[in-house]
Amino acid sequence: MRILAIDYGQKRTGLAVTDMLRITANPLLTIETLALRDWLIAELRKGEIDTVVIGHPTQLNGEESDSMRYIRPFMGWFRKQFPSTPLVEYDERFTSTLAHQAMIAGGMKKQARRDKAVVDKIAACIILEGYLDSIHGQIG
Repeated sequence: MRILAIDYGQKRTGLAVTDMLRITANPLLTIETLALRDWLIAELRKGEIDTVVIGHPTQLNGEESDSMRYIRPFMGWFRKQFPSTPLVEYDERFTSTLAHQAMIAGGMKKQARRDKAVVDKIAACIILEGYLDSIHGQIG
């Protein structure tokens, strides 16, 4: 079974998924947030994903970010829609910065790095990598 990560945004949401062995995290896609619920219903019905990790935005002092006000209703919907699928919150501080650094390190040209859709799915991948490290007892 795979683990899906969600970098939830007001306009766009980045998604990443593990391989079947849950070893590697891979950017999947960026989807318009309005279409996310329908996409999740279709994907979770396939039965390949058994855990979902969602980025929990926090400020530097550890307090919740203002963006939790629109993430919380989504989380409530998810838990009601998929009561048997764990929804795990994972700290997403610095994921956008790390995504930009990964894009630079990978040799991506400046114009491509401006594509926020690419940043969103890479940020989801970073959330998923952090979560995998945490469950495997590694320090990222």
